[in-house]
Amino acid sequence: MTQERFPEIAPEAMSPAQTAMVQAIAAGPRGAGLRGPFKALLQSPQLGTLVQAVGAYIRYDSAIPRALNEMAILMAGRKWNAQYEFYAHRKLGIAAGMRAEIADAIALGQRPVEMSEDEAMVYDFANELLTTTEVSDASFARVKHRFGAQGVLDLVGAVGYYSLVSMILNVDRVQLPAGETPPLKKLP
Repeated sequence: MTQERFPEIAPEAMSPAQTAMVQAIAAGPRGAGLRGPFKALLQSPQLGTLVQAVGAYIRYDSAIPRALNEMAILMAGRKWNAQYEFYAHRKLGIAAGMRAEIADAIALGQRPVEMSEDEAMVYDFANELLTTTEVSDASFARVKHRFGAQGVLDLVGAVGYYSLVSMILNVDRVQLPAGETPPLKKLP
């Protein structure tokens, strides 16, 4: 098993900036504990504090409905082959109402077969952004018409934020819980 690169920092060994970051996370919607990328982000607590604030908005206050937001998050995790990200957000997406078949298709790098109009719109937008680095006028207009300009930016924010999180998780080599099978295979 590959070892994570950033060790845990005991509370008594934390700098004031690290302590402030932990307190900010605990006071927000995530609650106490340093899960996912936040253990690594303690190495740069100023960055970590800013990143966690953006993430709290993207995950809990986005103009994009939760299940659709989670779908975009899974697409970013798939792009970066981020096992932990995909593992965690697959569960969150299904709990938010996303169908497991959608997550399973994304895991395989495939377009889900049956999607609602909103799901197809979010999939197309995120897929274009992640694969071409651009979004067509048609995809932009569909999202803007449905969710407004704020929704467009919140969707870009979800893809971008969770790309950053996926990169941090991959660099740190964050492991899945014991006994869990990696949800993603390398794509050709």
